[in-house]
Amino acid sequence: MNRFERFPEPHGEAEVRYLDGEFRILRPGSFVRCAVTGQTIPLDELRYWSVDLQEAYVDPEAVLIRVRDRPVG
Repeated sequence: MNRFERFPEPHGEAEVRYLDGEFRILRPGSFVRCAVTGQTIPLDELRYWSVDLQEAYVDPEAVLIRVRDRPVG
């Protein structure tokens, strides 16, 4: 999704495909959940995610927690 795409936002959780530098909405919704904290993240505030894990994160601290706690290998 780029900053010029504007659609009426339905309520509920969106299903998103996380890509390098952008994301694609597979099922419309107004938010996604942080994989670490469970907090809701409005789509227009989504800044942090993992392409490999296909997870969203609420802030940089949540990213660090996921990276630190993830098993190597």
